[in-house]
Amino acid sequence: MNKYILSILVENHPGVLSKMAGLFTRRGYNIDSLTVSITDDPSISRMTIVVGGDEQITEQIVKQLNKLVDVIKILELSPEKSVSREVALIKVTIDQSTRSFIIETVNIFKCNIVEMNTKSMIIEITGDEDKVSSFIELMRPYGIKEVVRTGLAVLQRRSEMD
Repeated sequence: MNKYILSILVENHPGVLSKMAGLFTRRGYNIDSLTVSITDDPSISRMTIVVGGDEQITEQIVKQLNKLVDVIKILELSPEKSVSREVALIKVTIDQSTRSFIIETVNIFKCNIVEMNTKSMIIEITGDEDKVSSFIELMRPYGIKEVVRTGLAVLQRRSEMD
């Protein structure tokens, strides 16, 4: 199953996210990742939605989204022609024997330690989806207590818009 990234500009007012989610629910489509924020224009929000499926399913989703009044513009972004980042916070169990290795791995991945005590550490990582997932897998043997991921934030590369 392929992943498709949709960047959707919508009018920024209450209920828009609910309408979008309802559309996906009614059609039986799953959202793998969803990020929403106001753009530089406070009347417009950008929704970045990652969906799994094939090209036909994605085309159907885009057609259905275009029918919504609040939708201004939809772009399908390819990973090669865009820049994507995700932020994750990972709470990892530490002790004297694992602390040094975890700190070394944090430095290699250019992460930040945002909180630490004698039993656990909260690590912030920013990067593409593969980098975040790889780091989480490296931490798993040490005991992950909690993970929170933001979902992808994606912008089309400038050269692709000109």
